[in-house]
Amino acid sequence: MVIAGMNQPVYWGLYITNYVFFIGISHAGTLISAILRLTDAEWRRPITRAAEAITVFALLMGSSNVLWHLGRPELIYVPLLSPQPLSPLIWDVACISVYLLGSITYLYLPLIPDLAILRDRSPRLRWFYRLLALGWQGTSRQHQLLERAIGVMAVAIIPIAVSVHTVVSWVFAMSLVPMWHSAIFGPYFVVGAIFSGIAALLIAMAILRKTFHLEAFFRPIHFNNLGLLMLTMACLWFYFTFAEHLTVWYGNEPDEIAVLNARLYGPFSTAFWSMITCCFIIPLGILSFRRTRTVIGTVVASCAVVIGMWLERYIIVISSASYPRSETMWDGGVYTPSLVEISLTAAEFAAFVLLYIVFAKLFPLVSIWEIKEGDERDIDAVTDILELESPGGRAKA
Repeated sequence: MVIAGMNQPVYWGLYITNYVFFIGISHAGTLISAILRLTDAEWRRPITRAAEAITVFALLMGSSNVLWHLGRPELIYVPLLSPQPLSPLIWDVACISVYLLGSITYLYLPLIPDLAILRDRSPRLRWFYRLLALGWQGTSRQHQLLERAIGVMAVAIIPIAVSVHTVVSWVFAMSLVPMWHSAIFGPYFVVGAIFSGIAALLIAMAILRKTFHLEAFFRPIHFNNLGLLMLTMACLWFYFTFAEHLTVWYGNEPDEIAVLNARLYGPFSTAFWSMITCCFIIPLGILSFRRTRTVIGTVVASCAVVIGMWLERYIIVISSASYPRSETMWDGGVYTPSLVEISLTAAEFAAFVLLYIVFAKLFPLVSIWEIKEGDERDIDAVTDILELESPGGRAKA
């Protein structure tokens, strides 16, 4: 606690901020990918794998913060030996474990046909790809089973993803700390998670597009569509933020007003208004217009959203903890992130990028078989149209 800069009353610091942030970023993949897959959005095909990889690595980074926060990572097993079923922390562990397992499965299943291609074309790592390809031969029976398994996982992963960030919010909402004890936290956290997840996905797509020359796959239409989705989430996020703070202001409950004033005018005001600017004003100004909803425009808005959402997590965690209901504790100490916390935070972001790069080196970030399947569907659709437009087709009609 001392090394991390935490004290009474602030017993949660950057570690928990990063934990909530990375768990939110994880919604970039499986949740968005599953929804687009279930709605049969054809434009999703090039982006699903890039999104699903973000989920797995973000969950790993987010979960690692629990180890740092404990201070004794080697004793992580101790709370699990006698779990308290009424504790939201145990609910959190259970949900994230299921979500991580489900996300890995959901990432792996669509990889199998591409692993078979790599198995047949990569002499150096053939043994590795052969092991992961599970004997895939591309038969119609195998395709049917794979599509069915992916469909089942797409349906199952959505409620799991929603439950994860809902339970993360309950870690705060189930306490009596001012501006944590709120019924709105569940949907508020889920909306924020999807919001930050879309922004992270857009940034990753832009980097991959430039680095690996994937302009033919990550097209302006993808940035436009995801930009519109992010604009919708920005409006939803602002609605929840405004509703939460308006309710506190109107209720005029002294303990909560102290936290509200600290955010609006006090020591957290710079972070708070920066959050509003990054999460709402900048995205609204850029994404509302087709002319600025370009690749560069959506990336600028996404960078602002990622910064703003990290600030939001920091404000939620630190500002409320700094003003507990007992005013005698307000002067107990002022939280300032230590060099250790800042270093670990930088290391987590670096590790996240490193894992993503390693994944990109080993596996195709664009689903080869799904792109091919989409092209075949397009050819069939064009053929049907041409047949209908032909004289013989009109006669049959």
